[in-house]
Amino acid sequence: MNDLDKLDDPAYPTFTIGQAAKLLEVRQAFLRNLDNADIVTPERSEGGHRRYSRRQLETVARLRDLLDQGHTLAAASRILGLENELAAAREEINDLREQLDDAAES
Repeated sequence: MNDLDKLDDPAYPTFTIGQAAKLLEVRQAFLRNLDNADIVTPERSEGGHRRYSRRQLETVARLRDLLDQGHTLAAASRILGLENELAAAREEINDLREQLDDAAES
């Protein structure tokens, strides 16, 4: 995988805090607060600068939506965690169904 291929990876830490803040239309302090609260923890460059992935930007955008709906930061963080657990459970169920279908066809 060359360096350009990494840009297609949603988990690759591509964006600086300034770029992330601009894309999400939030203040950099908001992103720093999420990092300090261990809600969204970006990678760090060799120089110690925060680097965000697309996946993390999606998480922050969802978190911001929840905050805009009036949820507290703690509640929004918990909702995100539960949404992620539910998505993982649904994926696992789908995988198990496919395995059962494959076994039934054999």
